[in-house]
Amino acid sequence: MTLDTITLSVIQAALQQACDEMDLTFSRAAFSPVIAEANDRSDGIYSAEDGSLIAQGNQGLPVFVGVMQYSTRTVIEMIRDGSCLPPEPGDIYIVNDPYLGGTHLMDVRFVMPLYRGGKIFCWLSNTGHWPDIGGAVPGGFSASATAVEQEGLRLPPVKLFKKGVLDPEIHAIIASNIRVADQRIGDIKAQAAALLVGQDRVNEILDRYGDETVEQAIAELRRRAAEQMHAAISAIPDGLYRSKAFVDSDGVVDHPLTIALLVEKEGETLTFDFSQSSHPCAGPMNSVLATTLSSVYLAMRHIFPDVPINAGAFEPLIVHRPEGTFLDAHYPRPVSGCAAEVSQRIAEAVFAALVQALPEKVTAAPAGSSGNFALGGHDPARGRDYVMYQISGGGYGGNAAEDGLSNGCSTIGISKSPPVEIMEQAFPVLYRHYALREGSGGAGKYRGGFGLAYEVELLRGEARASFVMDHGRFGPQGALGGADGAVNEVTVFRDGEAHVPPHLSKEQDISMKAGDRVRVGTPGGGGYGDPRQRDPAAVRHDVAMGYYTAAQAKEMFGVAVE
Repeated sequence: MTLDTITLSVIQAALQQACDEMDLTFSRAAFSPVIAEANDRSDGIYSAEDGSLIAQGNQGLPVFVGVMQYSTRTVIEMIRDGSCLPPEPGDIYIVNDPYLGGTHLMDVRFVMPLYRGGKIFCWLSNTGHWPDIGGAVPGGFSASATAVEQEGLRLPPVKLFKKGVLDPEIHAIIASNIRVADQRIGDIKAQAAALLVGQDRVNEILDRYGDETVEQAIAELRRRAAEQMHAAISAIPDGLYRSKAFVDSDGVVDHPLTIALLVEKEGETLTFDFSQSSHPCAGPMNSVLATTLSSVYLAMRHIFPDVPINAGAFEPLIVHRPEGTFLDAHYPRPVSGCAAEVSQRIAEAVFAALVQALPEKVTAAPAGSSGNFALGGHDPARGRDYVMYQISGGGYGGNAAEDGLSNGCSTIGISKSPPVEIMEQAFPVLYRHYALREGSGGAGKYRGGFGLAYEVELLRGEARASFVMDHGRFGPQGALGGADGAVNEVTVFRDGEAHVPPHLSKEQDISMKAGDRVRVGTPGGGGYGDPRQRDPAAVRHDVAMGYYTAAQAKEMFGVAVE
């Protein structure tokens, strides 16, 4: 079949639809609310040759765009060098090793070859956030871990499914090392089912258009994505753009970590240099290389959303390996905070650098924290253990045209907070408060969006709470004269006494009993532009809505409201 423009567009849409169906299957079949309700997962199609991205679901987490590309490549390379068993039809590999193209241990990847005519045509891969992977604390977010072994079970690529059949021995090893193991079988089968749906859909595309035509289409789509990204970059003035972003602390040493970024624009390429960033840290806020690279890619995706997502879009982006910094972690550095928190600081640094060159396209910093809150304990009423994992939204940064979105999803993805009703049904908790965090948006000509304020009470039994969040010391950055958004706040009330974590938004193993409460206020987005230029009518409207008090309006915007 001749590859014309219409055929190319149809194949592109079909590949995208296959990934979207995988996403939907995964969420609908999963047992865990973090996948089934929050959609903390992603699915994609990858090259048979080198694992490069062909297509990814629109509803998957953007941070996994680059990550799964590198983890799939690692599996391919390990098969070639004999350190991993060669594939057969129906095999599905499982891997969560952060240092093999991953994120943190809780993000578990499945990789499956798709065969045509006895050879691999492509690889299908997905990632799901498991609510527990063992380790020192329920949920895997160990705020004070100093080695990756303390964070949970680390799996190199191994065949979990062999010729379509779940390997009972591998499954037994996994189940024996994680909490609430009986629920994981549901997530495992859901994750595998998503890949099988993708296999069926891709085969349908190949049967209809022919393997050769689809291969041509994939190559052409990659070329066009690269061309579009080159064109988008060419509009940026040549020069050097610098920025800094800060991580509150690593959870062990109470001192900020610096992400120092130098972006060089020359011609149609952008070069990113993080070499002046902080050294590797003792605690879990190290980032593995795959996550660092993916964070740059997702930031550029935010800036140029019209560029199609495949490996071609990344070709004009050169990221120097940040050796000797906490953005290039090696074994045994702990990394539980890399995917959910450090990745967002990296994106923030990219935004802060490029807003100087692209003020019309780049926003002030968003909330930039996933609000990782894990609660693990025993429910005496149901006679079973549980691990509850809560993620939270925050405010988006203002931009050149409008205010930031309130209670939006994190920079790294489009996952959403599980509904309060679902959480209360699944776990022995009661949400006493769940609302916008008024006053949290950074002041600006266009203000930042507002974060979330919630308070949750433990109803029964005893439990342990752990937090790995950020932006507790530094609020999301304002841009072009805008003010920073409000910082993250965490308070635990035990026996009526308020406890604030020493590291502000990071602590583990906080003991709780029935009646104790956790109160969280997520960050607001940074403001954009001079707050004194904000339309007074917009300020008065915000006060009327209860977003700011009259005193805040006067102090932050210089507008008197009676």
